[in-house]
Amino acid sequence: MNGLSELKPDTTQEKIQAENSSRNAQSREPSPNRGASVPDHVAIGPESESQTSWRSANKIDSSKQIRIVKLSHMRYQHPDLQVITTFLRDFGMHVVKRTETQRWYRGYGPDQYVYYAQQGPRKFLGGTFEVESYQELEKAIKIPEAECISNGIEEMEDAPGGGYIASILDPEGFPVNFVWGQAPAEPRQMPEKLVFNDESTKPRVRKFQRFEPGPAAVHKLGHFGLCVQDFDRQMSFYTRNFNFVPSDLLYVPLPSSSKGEPARKTVAMFAHIDRGQDLVDHHTIFLTTLTPGGKPHVHHCSFEVHDFDTQALGHQWLAQKQYKSVWGVGRHILGSQIFDYWWNPDEFMVEHYADGDLVNEETPLGYGPAGHEGLAVWGPEVPKEFLD
Repeated sequence: MNGLSELKPDTTQEKIQAENSSRNAQSREPSPNRGASVPDHVAIGPESESQTSWRSANKIDSSKQIRIVKLSHMRYQHPDLQVITTFLRDFGMHVVKRTETQRWYRGYGPDQYVYYAQQGPRKFLGGTFEVESYQELEKAIKIPEAECISNGIEEMEDAPGGGYIASILDPEGFPVNFVWGQAPAEPRQMPEKLVFNDESTKPRVRKFQRFEPGPAAVHKLGHFGLCVQDFDRQMSFYTRNFNFVPSDLLYVPLPSSSKGEPARKTVAMFAHIDRGQDLVDHHTIFLTTLTPGGKPHVHHCSFEVHDFDTQALGHQWLAQKQYKSVWGVGRHILGSQIFDYWWNPDEFMVEHYADGDLVNEETPLGYGPAGHEGLAVWGPEVPKEFLD
C-alpha cells in the first residue's frame, strides 16, 4: 500500500492527510459553552452607530415628538370574558375590577392594570402608552397620518386609577392608545430574590431552595409587536411621531447597487422609548415585515416575571392546565430575555419573559442580518407559527 493505485476507489488524498493528522494530534475535550455580561457597545459590535447619528441621518426632530413615558397596558376584545379571565389568572394576573362587559387585570408592579378586556368579537384593541401630559394627548389625536377613533380625549371613569385616554389608528389600521393622569397604584409585595451558589462562590449557606407550584406572577407589561405590510412607512410613523428609537435593526441583502456597493433592506425594528439617561427596556415595540401572503396583525405581547424559576414553574402550570405552548423556554439574543410564548384561548400570542437588557441614550444602535437562526441562543427549534 505504497501508492494511490492500491487505495480503495472512494478514498481521496485529502482523507488520507486528515486521517494521518488525526492519528498524530492530541485528543482534546469539546470547547465548553460560556456566557458573560458584556457591555452594550461591545456586545453590539462594529456594525452600529450612535442614536444621535441615526436621528440626524433620518432627519428626526425630537422636539416635535409626542413624549411617551412607558408602556402601560394592552387592550383586547374577547368573546367570553370568563374564559379569558381563567387564562389570565393561570398566566399570572388577577382581576382588579370588573363590570358586565369589561375586565381590568393587574400584576404586582407599579401599574394600575396591565391588561384590559372588553366583551365582543375577537379583536386587537392596541397597546397603550402613558404620556407626559394632557397636552401630549391633544397632539396625538392630531397626527396627520393617523385617524382618531376615540371621542377626542375621554375620561376613563370606570377604569382603576381613572385618568384620560385617546385612541388613534396608525397608517395600517392598528389601534394605538395613550393615557395620562392615572392615580398611582397601590404598592404590592415583590418576590424574594433568590441567592445562588456557583462552583466557586457559595453565599447560600444552610438555606435550601424551595418553591410553591402555581402561575408565574406577572410584574409588568414589557413590549408588544406588530407584523406589518409597509415596514418603511410604519417605522417612519412610530419613530418620527413618538420618542421611539431603534435598539436593533435587522436587514436582508439586496443585489449590489449600480456603483457596486452592497445594498440591503431593513425588515425588522426593535425600538425602545427614549428617556435620555434613564435606563429603559431594550425594546417596548417591535415591527417586522409580513411573510408573503400574510395580513397585518399583532404578533404578541410580553409580560415580565421575577426570574427563571418563576418562569419555569409558570410554564409547568400552563402545561398542566393544557394550554397551547408556542415556543419556549429559551433565551433570545436581541434583548437577552428568557422567553416563553403561549396561545391564549382566542389565539392571541402572549409571552412571559425574565432578565431583559436595559439601554439608554448612550447605547449604540445595532444592525444585523434577519433570520430565524438569530432569534435565540438556546431553546427549542423555532416553530413555523411563531414566524407567521
